[in-house]
Order: sequence, then structure tokens, then C-alpha cells
Amino acid sequence: MHDPQFLHINLLMLAREEMKNKSNKSVKALLFDLGGVLVDIDFNRAFNNWSNNTESSAEIIKSKFRFDSFYKSHEIGEINSGEYFDSLRKSLDIDITDQQFEDGWNSIFISEVYGISRLLRVLKKKIPMYVFSNTNNLHQRYWLNEYQSILSNFETIFTSSDLRKRKPDPEAFLSVADIIGIKPNQILFFDDLLENIHGAKKVGFKTVQVHTILDIERGIKQFVDLN
Repeated sequence: MHDPQFLHINLLMLAREEMKNKSNKSVKALLFDLGGVLVDIDFNRAFNNWSNNTESSAEIIKSKFRFDSFYKSHEIGEINSGEYFDSLRKSLDIDITDQQFEDGWNSIFISEVYGISRLLRVLKKKIPMYVFSNTNNLHQRYWLNEYQSILSNFETIFTSSDLRKRKPDPEAFLSVADIIGIKPNQILFFDDLLENIHGAKKVGFKTVQVHTILDIERGIKQFVDLN
């Protein structure tokens, strides 16, 4: 015969596990980064492109490039693209036109992540989805046109240049949650950069750092009830 006390303990453990699973799966919206999560990007493509229009090698340009204050100001709309390119002329020590800068700037986008289109089509039928990207007006105009097919799956696309706040600023995440109208702890956020994951966690978002599409699929399985 089974020990009644043993059975009681087992039932309690099962009940706690079920409650934990339900708590984990309280997500009501998905929030995705763009570059490195939905679309593959490579800044080396910009350096190679710019080097074709100057005597500096791609390696030298890369060694001088920084995600500096001008870069961040560009992403929150404090300076326009012309002003940012002026800063690059000085910091990279290359004298190319704004159009040449723009061509290289937009060349960082490679293609949508393999398999992401299929996954998004499935998820769209189950749960609201949003994008939050640190970006500038030039990039935004480019990828809105280039990746219409996958971006059409999202309710809203939030950008740092529109919000005037960028990841990993906790206030940026709170603004997004407020606009969506869902509590932070009911949003599952996917990003490839650890600093952005930390920023989202600070305000209560559930998070998944993305290295491949498999991380997205695992996160969905762990946190989202699709039934």
C-alpha cells in the first residue's frame, strides 16, 4: 500500500509545479528586437562598402568606428543623418559623400533570419506581437520597405528614433509597455544583446537572449501558452 503522507506530499509538489508553470506562462504579448533577431545584420558590410570609396581599408575603418555619443544621438533623433555622417567623416578620417555613407549604412542588412517568417505567421494567430528596435530614420525607412513581409505580422513597430529613448534604458521599455497597455511582467522580450536583456529585466519583462531562432522557439515554449 502507498503511504498516504507520501501521496499527499507528491500531490502538493505537483500542484506547486503546475502553479509555477501557469505563472511562467502569463505572457500576453511578444516584443522582438529587429537586427540580429528578425533580420541578420553585419556592420562589416558597411566598412567594406565605405572602403571602396576611399583609400582607407575596411580594417582601418572598422578599428576607428565606435558606437559613440553621435551614434546614440542619431538613434534617438537628436541629430539627423547629415550631422551623423559629418561626425563619421571626422572619426573615420574618410571623405565620402552623404549618399556613399548612406549606401554603406544600409548595406548592413543581409536577409531575414532563416525560418522566422514561418514562425511569425504561426505566432500571429495566437498572440499579439511587437517590434522594438534601436534605429535611425535612414535604417527605418530601408527595412520598412525591404522586409514588409515579416514586419506585417506585428501590431506596432517601436523605434528609438520615435520614442526618443533607446534600449537598454529602462524608461524606454516602460514606455513601450505603457503604449501596448500590458504589464511589463506579461511581455516576453527577445534581443541578441545582453545589455538590452538586462534593461528589460530591470522593469519586469520576461526575457530571452537570442543567438539563433531556436532560442526564440524555446522561449515561446517556456513562457507562452498557445492553447
